Amino acid sequence: MAELPPRTRVRDVELLKALAHPLRSALLNYLMSVGPRTASECAVAIGSSASNCSWHLRQLAEFGLVERAEGGDGRERPWRAKHVGLDFGEFADEPSTRSAQLAALGAGLREEELLTQRYLDTAEHDDPEWAEASAVNFYGLRITAAELTELVAAVDALIRPYVGTIRQDAPAGARPVHFGFRAFPRIEADGKPSA
Repeated sequence: MAELPPRTRVRDVELLKALAHPLRSALLNYLMSVGPRTASECAVAIGSSASNCSWHLRQLAEFGLVERAEGGDGRERPWRAKHVGLDFGEFADEPSTRSAQLAALGAGLREEELLTQRYLDTAEHDDPEWAEASAVNFYGLRITAAELTELVAAVDALIRPYVGTIRQDAPAGARPVHFGFRAFPRIEADGKPSA
């Protein structure tokens, strides 16, 4: 298999702050999932106005995250994501960078919760084949840090060939699918790691 393009490492504080905006997070996630779309199409998909989406898409373009795509009717051209995914890396020691990382990740988690709830609200009406294929799973692992690093890399290697902005050979009937994946030490209510 050919080498897959890497996710873009994000460390710039201003870019992280921009990604902390819920609408920008939703727009970027949407374009990375479904491919080029107009501001009007984005508005319908994420529940905003076309003018608001257009403004935030221009903001994302200033940070180099999206760009205009070919096509459209001249009045409204589509936008496309320029990257196959974002990598926030390990948390920074510097407080303002760490704060911006947490805010951007928080926006992503809110978007993931919203997408999950939308799915749950409509799952009973979905095609039975898709309902059977869909999954919302939770696992409680007992694992070392080295094993977790290895597991995350293995799962990533399995998923990446299917990423919407990478995959060029999707068969007929393929649909955009949200795949969220989290792996971290469990923390108890008192703020201490579970033993």
